[in-house]
Amino acid sequence: MTQPIYAVGDIHGQIDQLLIALDRIERDGGPDAPIVFLGDYVDRGPHSAAVIELLRKGLADGKPWTALKGNHDRLFEWFLEETPRHDPHLKVGHYWLHPDLGGQTTLASYGVAVPEGIRLEAVHAEALKAVPQAHREFLRALTRWHQTDDHIFVHAGLRPDVPLTAQNEQDLVWIREPFLSDTRDFGKLIVHGHTARDYPEHCGNRVNLDGGAAYGRPLYPAVLQGRDVWLLTEDGRVPLSPQGENV
Repeated sequence: MTQPIYAVGDIHGQIDQLLIALDRIERDGGPDAPIVFLGDYVDRGPHSAAVIELLRKGLADGKPWTALKGNHDRLFEWFLEETPRHDPHLKVGHYWLHPDLGGQTTLASYGVAVPEGIRLEAVHAEALKAVPQAHREFLRALTRWHQTDDHIFVHAGLRPDVPLTAQNEQDLVWIREPFLSDTRDFGKLIVHGHTARDYPEHCGNRVNLDGGAAYGRPLYPAVLQGRDVWLLTEDGRVPLSPQGENV
């Protein structure tokens, strides 16, 4: 039987939920369990800085962790460039510090306030002083996808009919359609987040682990062996079967 691998969906600054998830993973798989984090570590929740520091330190300490890049992580990364970069995928009138996206809560976790009417250049200057260089390097080093013999882990999804190595980063961190409605087998089970649901879902060809922690719902760590998937709860493993098969 293949070795288990663990995955954690979109954390969005929820450090308490992350600590619970890591404890459940350790109880199931031990302190050296391999974990893939699916991106979106920042925004909306109150403790983005603490989430990044925990993940950064774990990776620096040599834990068998893989941290993928989510769209919110990239928005933060681009804001911290010498000249803040705007993501063209955003709706007209939206930007990282818009209340809908949660960038203000991320900066608040570093002690940077965004008062009404302040100029962007002033906020940017304060952010560059407040965000540690190690956190900026963490964001830049995030990988776009990870694969095993049985799985492809990615933040948002894949563009159908495009080989993995030719996928565009914009799709890897932002895509919804036509990925979500595509029912074909991708050859490996796709494990992703990005599209918040009330509860993780197994769609046969893909598993969505974004259970809405950004909106106050629990963070659901998962364990995968082959195409079998379980969520880790306070009572242990609970099977996550393809839709229509859950009992």
